[in-house]
Amino acid sequence: MTDAARGLPYDLQAPEQRDYFDRYGDGLVAILPPQRPGPTGWGRGGPPHGGAWIHVGTHGRARAFTGKVEVGQGTRTALALLVAEELGLPLAAVELTVGDTDLCPWDMGTFGSRSMADAGEHLRATGAAARSALVALAAERLGVRAPEVSLGDGVARGPSGSVPIGELMRGLRRVELASPSARPRRPSDWKVAGHAASDPGARDVVTGARRFTSDLHPPGLLHGKVLFPPRYGATLRTVDLSAARVLPGVHVVHEGDFVGVAAPDLLRAHAALRAVRAEWTGGPQPSEADIVRHLRDHPAEGEDFWDVIDHSVGDVGSAFAAALVSLRETYTTAYIAHVPLEPHAAVAAWEGGRLTVWLGTQTPFRARDALSDALAIPPSSVRVVVPSTGSGFGGKHAAELAVAAARLAKATGRPVRIAYTREEEFSQAYFRPMAVIDIRSGAGQDGRLTAWEFHNLNAGSAAARTPYDIPNQKIDNQPSESPLPQGSYRALAATANTFARESHMDELAARFGRDPVEYRLCHLADERLAAVLRAVAARAGWVPRPAAAPSASGHGEGIAIGLEKGGRVATFADVAVGPDRRLEILRIVTGYECGAIVHPANLRSQVEGATVMALGGALFEAIHFENGRILNPRLSEYRVPRFRDVPPIDVVLLDRPDLPSAGGGETPLIAVAPAIANAIYDATGRRLRALPLVPDGTVP
Repeated sequence: MTDAARGLPYDLQAPEQRDYFDRYGDGLVAILPPQRPGPTGWGRGGPPHGGAWIHVGTHGRARAFTGKVEVGQGTRTALALLVAEELGLPLAAVELTVGDTDLCPWDMGTFGSRSMADAGEHLRATGAAARSALVALAAERLGVRAPEVSLGDGVARGPSGSVPIGELMRGLRRVELASPSARPRRPSDWKVAGHAASDPGARDVVTGARRFTSDLHPPGLLHGKVLFPPRYGATLRTVDLSAARVLPGVHVVHEGDFVGVAAPDLLRAHAALRAVRAEWTGGPQPSEADIVRHLRDHPAEGEDFWDVIDHSVGDVGSAFAAALVSLRETYTTAYIAHVPLEPHAAVAAWEGGRLTVWLGTQTPFRARDALSDALAIPPSSVRVVVPSTGSGFGGKHAAELAVAAARLAKATGRPVRIAYTREEEFSQAYFRPMAVIDIRSGAGQDGRLTAWEFHNLNAGSAAARTPYDIPNQKIDNQPSESPLPQGSYRALAATANTFARESHMDELAARFGRDPVEYRLCHLADERLAAVLRAVAARAGWVPRPAAAPSASGHGEGIAIGLEKGGRVATFADVAVGPDRRLEILRIVTGYECGAIVHPANLRSQVEGATVMALGGALFEAIHFENGRILNPRLSEYRVPRFRDVPPIDVVLLDRPDLPSAGGGETPLIAVAPAIANAIYDATGRRLRALPLVPDGTVP
């Protein structure tokens, strides 16, 4: 094994060059070799990855390593449960190391709900190889056949004796290569995973003992600030640093377009930044009032967009010509901010020509490459460590803050920390893209859908494909030139696309006098999704309403479904609209199925947290902007859900041990907004087609 003083990072060495035992002692090491993309893209083993590795030591403990990171989603415990399951160890005997580019295998990043699908399966395969070796060692020690040996509670047991796993490791220095086709334990046989388990770090979270990037304070630390443009599209024309340079204890760095300051405390750093005199230039930018027309009129052509879909089935033109009923509507969603509890933060330090950056990021290896490129040093001279991070939601992919901290640290010869203020978090980070979605549907007189056109402008293709059985379909999306920086957000475009589709399906059900649940079921080809819908309807006490007409009584119920990232979700919303048109969410029921459940309590928490977050985007969250300036860059002006906004949330989990585990961090969001919109229609007869639905809390 390697660290800063002992050679190359793990992923930059060949397996035979690595020293696994000097750092962690005698024992057994199991390695899943990396998979790189082939000439035609991803191979049979899924996306490219750096594999995984596990060390089992003489104390009967295991250390597992994966390039994924923990940013509050709870996967650290879930992944450790899978390792414990394979090795027959208690959860407390497994230590998981994540997001350290010196120690962990390369990973493309923690996003797309891929932690369980990728790291989970990689660790299971690696654990299976380790288990086979442990069983063989125990069989030899006990003098029995391998099939007679079982592992559990850190002990290998045979018909007439037992031996602690740690004892088998004494004097052993053995490396096993795992095969991607290794056969881990079946979820139906799980004894540790899939059952109730407490998070070993939960106490640190609730007592404030857990240390995040913002809490790090190495000796000699300086606080850094960066000069940012006052609006998007502005570029630096001139800068006068003389007043900042004379402030005591202040360091000023000017390299090209980069201007930064560092000081022993934040007050002096802020004062130094205020002393910088800068002039900016730049033309006018589109504003919020014109954004829909701007996105329609400015397609982004000739760029390398990976998130593009162009899906066609059947003959859509002929189907629309023959349709007896046609419906055409447009749905929109606003730009919204990630609002992580911990704003972006980075700490950088140099030692002996090597850089270490502690960074709250979802992509540590991408950050390592960005630092290497920006500073013109080899990747082996950069180490990125991801401490516990106060949420990401897809918003912590960029490395600019890490590069800025590294530049200031290099110039000053001391460690430097930079953390966004809340206003900088709003005005310098990127946003969830705005979406404009046009849907046209055609059906026979009985309501059976025969034609479907779905066009997403700007937001992306996630969940754009319909789960409904429609013989003639045309589904595509068009990237646009966004006036605001935009990027990944929890569930990506799946929230916008599901909102549009599920609102439209409710409009069709109403048009044909059909019950919204029954109308969806008669079009569903995915039985897993149908099962979730039935489970939620039963839990919610859904009463079929053949007329599908709005009650307009002020009380309404709505339902919506979605399929994304291997998970299936259905959400029911119960709302009340008072005489003053104020909306109240009375309760929400969400059903979720994501294959075999590894950590039930954490999955339930993920669904509840996703629901709360989705309420913000559904009801009131929106970035307001004019000519490149963010008009609401602080929490006093940008509305996020508060305790009083959260209704009772009932979660229905459907366990499928016969299926691989999928992630639970994103898909549970996507059906919340359309379920509420459909409930508002049921309560008032008013159809709302734009998110947020009720920016001021009242139904328009």
